[in-house]
Amino acid sequence: MFIHQLADVQSDQIGVGTKIWQFCVVMKCAKIGLDCNICAQVLIENDVTIGDRVTIKSGVQVWDCITIEDDVFIGPNVTFTNDLFPRSKKYPDSFEKTLIEKGASIGANATILGGIRIGKHAMVGAGAVVTKNVPPYGIVVGNPARINGYVDSQKAINLEQVSINGHQIGKIESAQVKGVGIYKLPLIEDMRGSLSFAEVEQFLPFDPKRYFLVYDVKSNEVRGEHAHRRLQQFLVCVKGSCSVVVDDGENREEYKLNSPEMAILIPPMVWGIQYKYSADAVLMVLASEKYDESEYIRNYDEFIELVKSK
Repeated sequence: MFIHQLADVQSDQIGVGTKIWQFCVVMKCAKIGLDCNICAQVLIENDVTIGDRVTIKSGVQVWDCITIEDDVFIGPNVTFTNDLFPRSKKYPDSFEKTLIEKGASIGANATILGGIRIGKHAMVGAGAVVTKNVPPYGIVVGNPARINGYVDSQKAINLEQVSINGHQIGKIESAQVKGVGIYKLPLIEDMRGSLSFAEVEQFLPFDPKRYFLVYDVKSNEVRGEHAHRRLQQFLVCVKGSCSVVVDDGENREEYKLNSPEMAILIPPMVWGIQYKYSADAVLMVLASEKYDESEYIRNYDEFIELVKSK
């Protein structure tokens, strides 16, 4: 490892290949992994664990109770906190625990509140103020930070445009995400108005046991963020628009639902997210089973492990 002669490094728990540059302070109990790059003017306190191949740019302070996993990038002047009610010379019984998971990146000048979890491979935009947990692969920007997209997701496909390009009704496109189906439904228009429908075994691929409507969703809110073990869902945005992300653990796609003649089938063991709701959006979801909480997989890490096991 390389430690610059102008750095104050008290810890002996530093991995091979790590570089620590001038004017850094690393306290005695801090743990730093292999092949890290700790740039000039970084402070690392005692109760800190940093994984392998982490880059921390200049002007960052990593306070007690912060864990940074492997392959994380921390941009210049990122601000971490660990006390939600700080007072001079008054210390809490315990500090808030913050976790930056494997492969995440945090842009320059972002602020991370104490107690936050930033998920695997997530991206935090420059200057963002993160006040809530960031899901795996989520891209957040702004103050307060809001989800703006998902890493490695294909560009949102406008299904209304697909529907006017001469496709026949029925299943029109096979998604890269396993088992996901895109459907064009019949549309009947006349002077009295418009009508769209789906029948079981014709356009609807299962016999629904229930339905629910999602509406009055604020544009910055995210719905879904779960998978099902056996249940299938058929999504139609009957008014307005919203974006749907589907993820099978290997591939990730995003679709924009903005026409009642278009639908998405989400099969079991596919992680589903709905966001970017328009103010007037009404999303109808048909489900193949009655509600059963044990059917839900709400933790993305658990979902990935189940996908691998199958």
